[in-house]
Amino acid sequence: MTSLLALSRAIDSANTFIGKAISWLLLAAILISAINAVTRKAFSLSSNAWLEAQWYLFSAVFLIAAAYTLLGNEHVKVDLVYGKLPRKAQLWIDILGTIFFLMPFCLITVYLSWPVFLQKFASGEVSNNTGGLLQWPAWILIPIGFALLALQGVSELIKRIAILRGDMPDPVADADAAAAAL
Repeated sequence: MTSLLALSRAIDSANTFIGKAISWLLLAAILISAINAVTRKAFSLSSNAWLEAQWYLFSAVFLIAAAYTLLGNEHVKVDLVYGKLPRKAQLWIDILGTIFFLMPFCLITVYLSWPVFLQKFASGEVSNNTGGLLQWPAWILIPIGFALLALQGVSELIKRIAILRGDMPDPVADADAAAAAL
């Protein structure tokens, strides 16, 4: 289990670095949006490439940072039942959900999107919009994002099993105990 926890820490570190780095693309998207709006309104100048660049940047943040969001346990959940269950049941729900839902979804998405990316890359396909951008940069984001999400799923799976086995402390239980002490 020690080597698996080391792998989990490496995945967590990589996704933390990638998530924080990629988040700067939001600033770039905002700046491009603002400059594009000003030049369009003030000078009647605009380009579909700028609009598509905003879309690409936002897509990059959304797809690539999904793993970082999972690491922070910030994905949307329905807590009506989950939150009322004992911690051990929550851990089992996380494990089963990762194995039977997250991992198959990620792997199927990578499997199906990779050939589309390769085809767009080989053909050099460009957007149908006048002045549009190449399409392959947007399509490579899909398999990369879902591969990172699958890796983070592996890390979360390792951590949940380690918590159940008593090989590591439960950060959620520790946080709950600290909050109750206040």
